[in-house]
Amino acid sequence: MSPIPGSGLAKGLAVTLRTMTRKSVTAQYPDAQPELPPRTRGVIGLFEENCTVCMLCARECPDWCIYIDSHKETVPAAAPGGRERSRNVLDRFAIDFSLCMYCGICIEVCPFDALFWSPEFEYAETDIHELTHERDKLREWMWTVPEPPALDPRAEEPKEYAAARKAAEKAAAQAAAEQATAEQAAAEQSATTPEEGQQ
Repeated sequence: MSPIPGSGLAKGLAVTLRTMTRKSVTAQYPDAQPELPPRTRGVIGLFEENCTVCMLCARECPDWCIYIDSHKETVPAAAPGGRERSRNVLDRFAIDFSLCMYCGICIEVCPFDALFWSPEFEYAETDIHELTHERDKLREWMWTVPEPPALDPRAEEPKEYAAARKAAEKAAAQAAAEQATAEQAAAEQSATTPEEGQQ
């Protein structure tokens, strides 16, 4: 069955008429901030303590917009007879957001959770050179990173939490045992002191 001539035009006009009768909604930005989805890709924050200068993020970046400089330091042996070790120390970590295409590959490949997405997007600059954020600026973005979503209540407890909880319980038990031993020693000391005075 062939379509009725002009039916497409009639449908288009119907959509136009429906839209014309509705009240338009205008986002009053910047007076009213938009409600962003929780996984918004705004800017990348750096948690410097987790960075081991493995360079994976810089190597995998398709835009080559991550700049990392580091040097090696010798760490003395932890125990006598042990050997010295060397470790990388971060000197510079910068991201050029004028080149970044917000693909998120650097965050995905980081094995030590040093990079995170922040939903902040208001960092436009009049000078393009100001879009290269050094590690201090990237550290400031970390405070705007939202909390991770809550785990499924039926999910297994993460191994890190279990290990930390066991270590805290062990330390608390050890502190309580030391406190009890100290109290017992003080009680014995106070009990023997009067007897010596009577003699």
